[in-house]
Amino acid sequence: MTRTAAPGRWQAAIVDLDGTLVDTLGDFDAALGGMLAELGLPAVPREFIARTVGQGSEHLIRSTLAQVCGAAVDDALHDRAWQAYQRHYRRVNGHYSSVYPGAAEGLQRLRERGLRLACLTNKPTAFAQELLQAKGLAHHFERVHGGDAFERKKPDPLPVLRTCAELGVDSGRALVVGDSSNDARAARAAGCAVVLVDYGYNHGLPVQALGADALLARLDALDLDALAAQLAGMSSEV
Repeated sequence: MTRTAAPGRWQAAIVDLDGTLVDTLGDFDAALGGMLAELGLPAVPREFIARTVGQGSEHLIRSTLAQVCGAAVDDALHDRAWQAYQRHYRRVNGHYSSVYPGAAEGLQRLRERGLRLACLTNKPTAFAQELLQAKGLAHHFERVHGGDAFERKKPDPLPVLRTCAELGVDSGRALVVGDSSNDARAARAAGCAVVLVDYGYNHGLPVQALGADALLARLDALDLDALAAQLAGMSSEV
């Protein structure tokens, strides 16, 4: 496995949103519930939503329709569902969600250490911007990019690499902070350090198996100096 070169000083952090900064399951539950009710379809359990979020709205809607319909979903139903979901999510965005303990404090500490911050999520950019504003987190970020900002989404490394370029930093001087295999895979492929929180979604699977460079119970527990020293030790052993 290729390890990130350990910089003496980190320059940027690229931070996920859902399951990392904000617990948004309530918003997804309300939006999907409204969409399904409008279509005359039964609701899905929150456990299903927790396993399914993280790969963008398109994947969430198709997976939900497949779950409740039990068969191939035709384009007409999908188009109706997409329009309904957009309306319902816009209505509830931020109303049934909460910032995780330590998230705001962790962002502030990163900024105080001189890191440039970007939020990179697979949810639509407009929804991400609205949510960050509603939760008082938007001012921490120089860039906010959703799954519709680039040609490909996480776990592809392209969004991470493009965001690093926008921030003017080498990917080896950047952290990717997230809660799932999407974040870990994108970070590794881009050459960034991988920092994961253990309280998020990760498609319903344990995040401990992903081999993060740092695994946190709270974002404000991140020790940048210890992480740099750890990666420096790994580099010297190669």
